[in-house]
Amino acid sequence: MAKWMVAAKKADFNQIAEKYHITPVLARILRNRDIIEDEEIYRYLHGSMEDLYAPLLMKDMPQAAEIILNKIREGKSIRIIGDYDVDGICSTHILLTGIRALGGKADTDIPHRIKDGYGLSEGLIKSAAADGIDTIITCDNGIAAFSQIQTAKKLGMTVVITDHHEVPFEEKGGERTYLLPKADAVVDPRQPKCGYPFKQICGAVVAFKLVQALFGKHFERNRPTKEEEESSGAILDEILIFAALATVCDVMELRDENRIIVKKGLARMNNTSNLGLKALLMVNGLEDKALSPYHAGFIIGPCINATGRLDTAKRALRLFEADDRKEAITIAEDLKSLNESRKQMTEEGVRKAVELVEKSGMQDKVLVIYLPECHESLAGIIAGRIREKYGKPAFVLTKGEEGIKGSGRSIEAYHMYEEMSTCKELFTKFGGHKMAAGLTLPNEKSAELFRIKLNENCNLTGEDFEEIVHIDVPMPLALADRDFINELSLLEPFGVGNPKPLFARKGISLLFGRKIGKNKNVGKYQIADENNNRYDMVYFGDLEKFDMFLNERFGKTIVGRLYADGVRAGEMTISMAYYPDLNSYGGRESVQMIMQYYC
Repeated sequence: MAKWMVAAKKADFNQIAEKYHITPVLARILRNRDIIEDEEIYRYLHGSMEDLYAPLLMKDMPQAAEIILNKIREGKSIRIIGDYDVDGICSTHILLTGIRALGGKADTDIPHRIKDGYGLSEGLIKSAAADGIDTIITCDNGIAAFSQIQTAKKLGMTVVITDHHEVPFEEKGGERTYLLPKADAVVDPRQPKCGYPFKQICGAVVAFKLVQALFGKHFERNRPTKEEEESSGAILDEILIFAALATVCDVMELRDENRIIVKKGLARMNNTSNLGLKALLMVNGLEDKALSPYHAGFIIGPCINATGRLDTAKRALRLFEADDRKEAITIAEDLKSLNESRKQMTEEGVRKAVELVEKSGMQDKVLVIYLPECHESLAGIIAGRIREKYGKPAFVLTKGEEGIKGSGRSIEAYHMYEEMSTCKELFTKFGGHKMAAGLTLPNEKSAELFRIKLNENCNLTGEDFEEIVHIDVPMPLALADRDFINELSLLEPFGVGNPKPLFARKGISLLFGRKIGKNKNVGKYQIADENNNRYDMVYFGDLEKFDMFLNERFGKTIVGRLYADGVRAGEMTISMAYYPDLNSYGGRESVQMIMQYYC
């Protein structure tokens, strides 16, 4: 059972509430998220595009913009090389849109996951040289491509890197030496000596900032007409949508400017002028809906990712470049179909991975699971599911065309990239950041050695694996009325780094329950508080596990009555961590509590 902890951070909640016209409960939630200073509070509640950081604060951004503008003016050929995931595809689309808007001669290339592997390969460099490309711009990759960029420079090409991943380093005697590629400009907020105030942006946001810088410097040289100003503003509004989508799908924390980008970008998504994105929304039944990070991360994003996993990511990029509605709909339908296939293959991979862990009695602190027949593109998704199930860092390895390939997903207490760096001699190639990483190993023997080394070096303790439930406020259900629920929308969008607030209450009586949904895996209950006020409550978690808990505490007979005719108030009381919501049905709205945890 998870450990429940109530936040106890102090502040003058009444004063904050009065100043910002919010309830003291909301003021307390802001304090729990360490949003303290007046400027922070205002940006959190009312942040606008004007509150984003200036692009030129990023190291090498001025040089990158100057180089690209000069190449555009000279009519040089530019190739944008992205990555095969949502962030890479969106980054590529953003840069292509911006550079072409300025009259640049640009095209794109995206590596094939299996043939090329991650990032900037020698093959992509040589292909660009053969095509007479003058300048390469990377996006969402390149920071680890030291030798590949050396090759590009020897071939006479200009190279601009835009990335957001960790910079590779060597460590001797506790001192780190960072290995920056020798490109003409390196734009990555994580590189040493970069003064950009917020480092946790994705590759698409770096690309968005570069387009902002390009427009800014272009209009410094050439005084814009009113039409040009309006056109550039419309382009920035449009590419912001793709920066927001990538931020969610690359699991960036929804803090600071990320929160503003996602909030503003998703709000504009249904009004997009992009035929491909419109088609993708349509085939997924999301037209005219208020879009949230859930829709971006679990419906739209996986369709885009599916092409890079099972086909070629160039197909998704083609979707965003489509100028014909019929073509856009055809590609969008193909992407949705590919994603359905990906889901089935993923479920089978997760089943096999769980079977391996259970049968082997694996007690490792870091799980390394070898699934030779698994499609290598699904390794990261499966690793994420295994991490969720066991609460441990997890790597899933597959048999690739050239050795063993794999992906890892981590827990908060384990910096995956740094831990992998302690045994980097094992890898043919690796990269990533704290929560996720990718790797290539030469053979199965090195895969087993990788598992042993990681666990020998692992310093995780029992506390690191223990799930902690952070309660914002132990709040009576009666306070969760319509007005309060509407006020909670000020905290949106919710996601990684900005979770939904969680409330808790003891002495909640279960009165009546039923199982709903196609698979009868959702519980809907009537409950009562300590004053016998009645409420609807829904539980979307593991219903089988919840029933086992109820059977152990109250006995099968009473639980049977709960789901048949109901029980009296006080017969079955639990403590509940919950989030209040409005349920819309048949044109009517009613308050319901969403149970997240119980004890």
